[in-house]
Amino acid sequence: MTARTLVRLTFANPASLIYLGLVGLAVAIATALTLFAPDPGFIWVLPALFAFPLFLLVTPLHGGDQPATWLFLTELVLCVLTQSLALGTMVEASRGRLRRGAARTHPHP
Repeated sequence: MTARTLVRLTFANPASLIYLGLVGLAVAIATALTLFAPDPGFIWVLPALFAFPLFLLVTPLHGGDQPATWLFLTELVLCVLTQSLALGTMVEASRGRLRRGAARTHPHP
């Protein structure tokens, strides 16, 4: 798999773009509330929920301690990008199967 394929699967399909857009919106809201609200509370849970399935596997590595901010954000970005790649791969695989299945059932004369 080439780098171009990885980039295409991660960023250049509608499902991944929608997912990354929602994550970006959640991060923008969390950042704005952190900077301008007197008490942002647990607002950073929202971006973490978008990365939840994979993020759940990464968080026990801290041993119950709260990680440094840079580590939390790095893990969040890596989890989101990995899930975007997986989503793009699933979309591509389903499209490929549909095309191959249609080609077998309706041969061209």
